[in-house]
Amino acid sequence: METRKLIKQLKSENKLAINELYESYSSRLYRFAFGYLKSEADTLDIIQEVFIRFWNSRHQLKEDTNLEAFLFTIARNIIISVFRKKLTEKDYLDDLKLLVTKNSSDTESQVEYNLLSEKVTKLVGQLPEQRRRIFILSKEKGYTNQAIANELQISIKTVEDHMTKARKFLKANLKEYGLIAVLFFELFVL
Repeated sequence: METRKLIKQLKSENKLAINELYESYSSRLYRFAFGYLKSEADTLDIIQEVFIRFWNSRHQLKEDTNLEAFLFTIARNIIISVFRKKLTEKDYLDDLKLLVTKNSSDTESQVEYNLLSEKVTKLVGQLPEQRRRIFILSKEKGYTNQAIANELQISIKTVEDHMTKARKFLKANLKEYGLIAVLFFELFVL
């Protein structure tokens, strides 16, 4: 059918005209879109969207409109929109993966911290009573060696001796946990 006649029929809402247009251009539009998208499902969606948009804008057509150029321009614009959407989704998924990885690593670190903290607590419980009291006053309550000596009515040298022996005991028993335990001990116990 002649282009001018087809445009008149489209403007007068003749659905047979859109069917004729579909039959004339759908396979070429399919090859065009598939060449970019490499996905049959996406391509079929785009072909459908091209003709929906074309139908919705049919009243804006002029008698001398190049229908092929018009349809392919619509297809190109939709393909660009699909690519933008996919890039946005990819960026979102990449950010989400990063967040999950970070949270997973934070969770692992928290679990390791909790396990080591629990182990240190058990080891402190194994210290002789006087040494345990001195260690707790120093590390948990923040007392100075002088304050501990005054409270327990012992010499500063005795406090220092007990602290040295407590540290050696803890360090020796945390070695089986590797470098993380040594760092934990140095950062949180000493």
